[in-house]
Amino acid sequence: MYKNLVALLIKRLLIVILFYQICRLLFYFYNKDAFTNVDSAIFFGGLQFDLSAIGYINLVFILAHLIPGQFKYKPGYQKGLKIAFFSANLLFIATNLVDFEYFKFTGRRSSFGLITASGMENEIGGLILSFVMEFWYLPVLLLFLGFVFWKGIGNLKKGAPSASKRQLLKESVVLIFALAVGLLMGRGGFQKKPIRIVDAVSYSGIGNAALILNTPFSILKTIGKKETLENPKFYEEETLNAIFSPIYETHPKDSISKKNVVIFILESFGDENIGIGFTPFLDSLIQKSYYFKNGFANGKLSIDAVPSSLSSIPSLMNNSLITSSYSLNEIYGLPKILKDNAYTTSFFHGAFNGSQNFDQYCKVAGFDAYYGKNEYDGPPSFDGKWGVFDEDFLQYFNTKISSFQQPFFASLFTISSHNPYTVPEKYKGKFPKGKTKILESIAYTDFALKQFFESAKKEEWYKNTLFVFTADHTSSEPTLAKHKTNVGKFRIPIVFFDPSNSDLIGVSDKNFQQIDIMPSVIDYLQIKTKMVTYGKSFLSDKNFVVYFLDNVYHYIEGDYYLAFDGKKAIGLYNFKTDELLKNNLLKLQPEKVAEMEKFIKAYIQSFNVRVIENKLTAN
Repeated sequence: MYKNLVALLIKRLLIVILFYQICRLLFYFYNKDAFTNVDSAIFFGGLQFDLSAIGYINLVFILAHLIPGQFKYKPGYQKGLKIAFFSANLLFIATNLVDFEYFKFTGRRSSFGLITASGMENEIGGLILSFVMEFWYLPVLLLFLGFVFWKGIGNLKKGAPSASKRQLLKESVVLIFALAVGLLMGRGGFQKKPIRIVDAVSYSGIGNAALILNTPFSILKTIGKKETLENPKFYEEETLNAIFSPIYETHPKDSISKKNVVIFILESFGDENIGIGFTPFLDSLIQKSYYFKNGFANGKLSIDAVPSSLSSIPSLMNNSLITSSYSLNEIYGLPKILKDNAYTTSFFHGAFNGSQNFDQYCKVAGFDAYYGKNEYDGPPSFDGKWGVFDEDFLQYFNTKISSFQQPFFASLFTISSHNPYTVPEKYKGKFPKGKTKILESIAYTDFALKQFFESAKKEEWYKNTLFVFTADHTSSEPTLAKHKTNVGKFRIPIVFFDPSNSDLIGVSDKNFQQIDIMPSVIDYLQIKTKMVTYGKSFLSDKNFVVYFLDNVYHYIEGDYYLAFDGKKAIGLYNFKTDELLKNNLLKLQPEKVAEMEKFIKAYIQSFNVRVIENKLTAN
């Protein structure tokens, strides 16, 4: 009978809703250290996002279940409908399982671009097998859920109503009502606009948005979409520039130093991995360098680190600048500034060419040359997943830059300390393994850096070079609680080393971030220029850090950390005395909140307007 078909559809949708809630519970179990102040309200709030994803995904199945006509009762049609319903919904459920582990790396729910491995097309084939082997319990869990899901969604009981006009009218009315309910679910309710990813922030405390969201919702909301920024219009232009202006003009007293510049971006070398016995070379180099102990990344992904470190442009949006709709905006970063001062410029990355779209960025940024796995000329050294092992690629790097005319600027991005954390066979057992999987590969890359410097010291250019070290981001599984907060999960080492300058030695307490590297290098080289920078020079008295994650702007000034959701502050903490961010001072220090809100609003508006209007140069 027709009522059996309606009941079957309702039963199937309720089972899907139940599975989404089960996935949320499991997601929390796998990542519970990342969330605080979790209560039942989060799960009720999450239900709205679950219903939205389920509504959109199943509109076609609502139609297929309830479309008027006798054909839908035929066994063949019902069998095909069950298989299609099962396959489509299980596929989206599976994306939730992916984020059980992937969230540890990104700090947010996966978008369509992340799920489809945009920018990693060459690597993905080798990585899938390795990830399946490493996280074998996820495919096993999916098989179990799939079995239960198939059994649960059941079959239509036999029998069909008579084919009368009255019956067709009844079925048509029910179909229209059901589609309306499905559309209402999809848009998230009766509010003016359909719910968005950013709306998850309003349901809970800082950092819990990923628990409220589900991965299918995030994917559906980002399919085929390039992120579009909006001008928040907090201030008129004159007031805006008085609060914050990214224009920075240098007026050096002395002539340009013409020192070479080498910037290392170290994969996953978060602060949690430094000084605990796995980086003896870097630890020893820090003693001879200028070390920013309060260093911060401006993002959680490798693709965020490159424009931040080399162009002083953070990713204050869910997509990196490199993959956003603004990726072709004109920028005047280190490559072009140094090229205008007679430097040769190059970027090295041992991964497959095209990885992370770094080669495309290099063209936009103005590098003279890009050197990837395709250009590598050395002993066979493919790691089987990402590209060339760090030791051999760093030796190739030394050989190559030694052939360049001075002064030169070269940046190298390491790869070996990336999951699945492979080290060369000949070094198996040589390095300590530690409590987390990454530490062995961290020790290997540190060893590779040591080998590079032993070779570089023999070169004529070595003593005339400024070396800068930064991590791209922190690692995915820190062991200490202080590294799991919204401040700690961005802490990285940033080091300036000049072998010929004994004055560039010491430890700075200043809050220093990746986007501060560019203006600092320019000041250190005493180059006269005018640029757009969202950071500040190490010579500046300013002491701020800004980054963006999970639709929240995170702003550090002095000893204070402010979380801002784009409209209002949602948290204020003294992160120096309250490392675990347990004491929210939002209501206790309204004047401090107002002061910090004023700056972050201006900062966001300046960034958005200049990115939208393609004004990332000072000309």
